[in-house]
Amino acid sequence: MSLPRIPKAVIFDMDGLLVDTESVYREAMTATAIAEGLEFPNELFLSLIGLSWPANAQILQTHYGRGFDPEAFKVASVTRFRELVAAEVALKAGVREILDLLDVLSLPRAIATSSGHESVKHHIGGHGLLDRFHAVMAAGDYANAKPAPDPYLRAAEALGVAPVDCLALEDSHNGVRAAAAAGMMTIMVPDLLDATEEMHSLCIRIARDLHEVEALIRAGA
Repeated sequence: MSLPRIPKAVIFDMDGLLVDTESVYREAMTATAIAEGLEFPNELFLSLIGLSWPANAQILQTHYGRGFDPEAFKVASVTRFRELVAAEVALKAGVREILDLLDVLSLPRAIATSSGHESVKHHIGGHGLLDRFHAVMAAGDYANAKPAPDPYLRAAEALGVAPVDCLALEDSHNGVRAAAAAGMMTIMVPDLLDATEEMHSLCIRIARDLHEVEALIRAGA
């Protein structure tokens, strides 16, 4: 299967797609919950992936009840997360290779993430890759977070490319929903979440990794 059209830009999610952070977030949240005497089922964590912090806070509040303080939980979890990634987080397979190809093809690219700019600077900048993206849309740069299309629409606007001509790469269900709602060609590269029937219906392809995506772009170039 080839791409339906040659993309004029590529827009990447960050956590779970470019960097291997989702499993670290899960470890940090689980440890925080245990320290507070709470259970933290994997299903709860999976329901948080791809959403903004306000949405996560609401889910956690609903799960744990009125006496739970989501902001304190966030502070403790972030502290544990930073301890775990004090050096750097691992890049996902194929990141450098796909960026090299985009350089050869002179295709602009952006990041559209639910994380903040500080996280982008640490996770992407820590690998010396921040200047290889022409725009970054992070928390606070758009009105509505994923699964709304705003992060992807803002990224396309920043690159000066129509959404329909953009290829969006995502690992989460809410990210796929956001990219598809923006009208972009969307490929899911699953990380902790499996591709559901809905994901298959919204994506032009479910790829095993970024190497596969690179091959698709190269074949259509």
